[in-house]
Amino acid sequence: MDRPTPTGPPAPELRIVESRVYRGGNIWSYDPSVHLVVDLGVLEDHPSDTLPGFTDRLLAVLPGLAHHTCSTGVRGGFVERLRDGTWLGHVAEHVALQLQQEAGHDQRRGKTRMVKGSPGLYNVIYGYTNEDVGVAAGHLAVRLVNHLVQAEEGFDFPTELERFLTRAERTAFGPSTGAIIEEAVSRDIPFIRLNTGSLVQLGQGVHQQRIRATMTSKTGALAVDLAGDKDMTTKLLASAGLPVPKQETVRSADGAVAAARRIGFPVVVKPLDGNHGRGVCLDLRDDEEVRAGFAVAEEQSRRGYVIVESFVTGRDYRCLIVGGRMQAIAERVPAHVTGDGTHTVRELVELTNADPRRGVGHEKVLTKIRVDAAAEELVREQGFGLDDVPPAETMVKLALTGNMSTGGISIDRTFEAHPDNVEIAEEAARLIGLDVAGIDFIAPDIASPVREAGGAICEVNAAPGFRMHTHPTIGEPQYIAKPVVDLLFPPGAPSRVPIVAVTGTNGKTTTARMIAHIMKGLGRQVGMTSTDGIVIDERLVVKSDASGPRSARMVLQNPRVDFAVMEVARGGILREGLGYDRNDVAVVTNVAPDHLGMRGIDTLEQLADVKAVVVEAVPRDGFAVLNADDPLVRRMRRRCSGSVVWFTLAEPGSRVRELIDDHCRRGGRAVVLEPTDRGDMIVIRHGRRSMQLAWTHLLPATFGGTALFNVANAMAAAGAAFASGAGLHEIRQGLRTFTTSYYLSPGRMNQVNVHNVDVIVDYCHNAPGMRVLGDFLERYADVKAGQSDLGRISRIGMVATAGDRREDDMRELGAVAAEHFDVVVVREDQRLRGRERGFTAGLVAEGVRSRMGEPGVRCRQVEIVLDETEAVRHVMARANPGDIVVLTVDQHAAVMAELEEMTKRAQPGTHTRDSVGDPDLDPETLQEEARESGDTAARDLEPVPPTP
Repeated sequence: MDRPTPTGPPAPELRIVESRVYRGGNIWSYDPSVHLVVDLGVLEDHPSDTLPGFTDRLLAVLPGLAHHTCSTGVRGGFVERLRDGTWLGHVAEHVALQLQQEAGHDQRRGKTRMVKGSPGLYNVIYGYTNEDVGVAAGHLAVRLVNHLVQAEEGFDFPTELERFLTRAERTAFGPSTGAIIEEAVSRDIPFIRLNTGSLVQLGQGVHQQRIRATMTSKTGALAVDLAGDKDMTTKLLASAGLPVPKQETVRSADGAVAAARRIGFPVVVKPLDGNHGRGVCLDLRDDEEVRAGFAVAEEQSRRGYVIVESFVTGRDYRCLIVGGRMQAIAERVPAHVTGDGTHTVRELVELTNADPRRGVGHEKVLTKIRVDAAAEELVREQGFGLDDVPPAETMVKLALTGNMSTGGISIDRTFEAHPDNVEIAEEAARLIGLDVAGIDFIAPDIASPVREAGGAICEVNAAPGFRMHTHPTIGEPQYIAKPVVDLLFPPGAPSRVPIVAVTGTNGKTTTARMIAHIMKGLGRQVGMTSTDGIVIDERLVVKSDASGPRSARMVLQNPRVDFAVMEVARGGILREGLGYDRNDVAVVTNVAPDHLGMRGIDTLEQLADVKAVVVEAVPRDGFAVLNADDPLVRRMRRRCSGSVVWFTLAEPGSRVRELIDDHCRRGGRAVVLEPTDRGDMIVIRHGRRSMQLAWTHLLPATFGGTALFNVANAMAAAGAAFASGAGLHEIRQGLRTFTTSYYLSPGRMNQVNVHNVDVIVDYCHNAPGMRVLGDFLERYADVKAGQSDLGRISRIGMVATAGDRREDDMRELGAVAAEHFDVVVVREDQRLRGRERGFTAGLVAEGVRSRMGEPGVRCRQVEIVLDETEAVRHVMARANPGDIVVLTVDQHAAVMAELEEMTKRAQPGTHTRDSVGDPDLDPETLQEEARESGDTAARDLEPVPPTP
């Protein structure tokens, strides 16, 4: 390994410069990942083999690193890399993975790459199971590496590790939720965590089901209320002839005593609506014990009611019923310790709690035993004190109830239950109406019929915990998550909605809208994300730039959506990755220079790699609809696991068409243009079959076939719809009824007539987009000129770009606009994106001026009007009847409202500065008028000699 020679002892300068969390596929990985940008500082000159004792110290604190394979592919490969010498950013990656392993999160994916052109900066990427835990692992990894380079004062790794593990345990799913999710994932059912607790959505859109622990979407609210009312539960069970204890509901201590006398001692006192065994007092044998028990139960009762019932002796069994069928039975043994003749009761509790399976609450499969006043009193009743040493093999109870949450243990008895007892438990769950129920039996032996041997149902529980069944202390674990998932998603039931992802530099919004319109015609409830917002079944529900992963998740959470169309922007992919794990169809319209120089994307090839993420997210049975005319898009076919559907504007006989012909001969699909005497026909090809779809000039969005970019968008949409299962008739009808009206396609090629001035409103904001828009304008103007007797038609354009583009890109936009417009008015977006007011517009105008006067360049005048609404008014004031005005907009709603107001305000044939003007008027005259009137809009107008 070539490296600089170290010059002295290093300082621990490893630090995190930036961190991101990818929640779906991204440019680094197919799976969710944490991305840290770290700066090694002087440690860039100090690989691991130059740090004396570093590797040994690292392995001493995290011995699990010895099992990491790293790039060698064999166990111990990472240690080999450490001893040969590797940079500390790579070390931090492996430490972050191992820390998650220590927390029980099986993560093995990671990579470290130097930031191009920035020595000492590294991209550290690794997988995660829980987002918070993954990020915390990265930060602790960096601290540990620095500490091993040079000890940090006050840093104690065992303490920090314990804090990290505690955090991981508290943010992780509980045993019940985790078991259900693990089963769902094994069946390829996606899930979304809806809060920091146990509320989880399984499935997508219309197919979704929700769970909260073991309460499901199918759990009835009335059934939960009945289960929570223990008095009503007992009455219902008794009315069906099921064995239940005698009981009464009381609200005072005196009432409890009176009830106990009527029922007969010993009795049980418990809250009417309690849970987890809290407030339950057992085996009360006189009035004073009942009074004391009432006080304990009342404290845990939410409504103040307390139940007094007969005390049934026997073992405590929990029967789990799912979908009306018994799935597991566990015997619950109360929290206890067993004497060894050496340790005191208190010491025995500490030894028992040291079991790594025990934690706080429900964070682990067993709960730590808590020694409180009640436990101390119970120990005393058994003839011991907490500091006494019980004889060997003597069982000392610390709780009367067998709940796992109070420190109890469980023994699996699933296959020992008598059929009569199983039938009783199933009938109890059906009577209450719970889909998932925990039936608590007290019986001498679950293997004997309770009607003969004695025993009763003491409780019916909604949302029963699973851990006593999935992780019994003694016996075989039961696979009980399967019937729960079967209940929510019966075999063969769908859990996913089809997802079509659309990306590209230009045209992705229109293409997404076309696909959504076609699928709506099939009766689908379409959820769509775009740069304009989130649309659910043609209703705009969120108005913002919604082309990122969060918006995608919002669509997939909507219970009406049965088909999703996602516009996927470069920024969202770089920021958070995709908002889902895979898309059935990926559409890539093109890759052109835009957004370069941002977030490390400096070349078209890098931009193409970002766009290709949606192609990589296509499964084997999915499709990638790719633009065969774009070389960078063509290359993406190698990154697709599914099938490719090409679309192209190329003529027959071209190299691209030869590629497509070969593709179709092998059974592939494509959408092509076939020129005829009557015009261009869009044809869908599948293998050797060719199916005519529509004439381009009959599609409203193509402006009579002159808008070739919308022809391409329509072909991409047709390919995506065909891949999604739509028939030719539905695709044809969808494209024929899709217009560029403001209703269907706001801000995209909207055509408005303002008193014989032809106004086109579009979002075009970069040079490639302006180039294709200009080409359309040339064809459209020629057609219009042939239909007009008004003489020369002038073209006026209002142009702008975002402030976060490169300066050269801004100038290029202006230069391209100069080729197609007689007058260019430059405005600025409302959001300046870090630029000074007027800076962006100045560069665009500079680009216009650089081309003015050149042969074949139309532009003679350039003006700057920064405010968008003022710029619209100024442009319209300069237009004559018959002229063409193109407004490239930022706030399209405000622009359309202004045009509507102009239509109402002005009268046809009037000629005022507020309505129409003459773009051929001498610029010097306009400047003179501006000086006299104070009109700032025309002050930047430059006189240019007329072109011969």
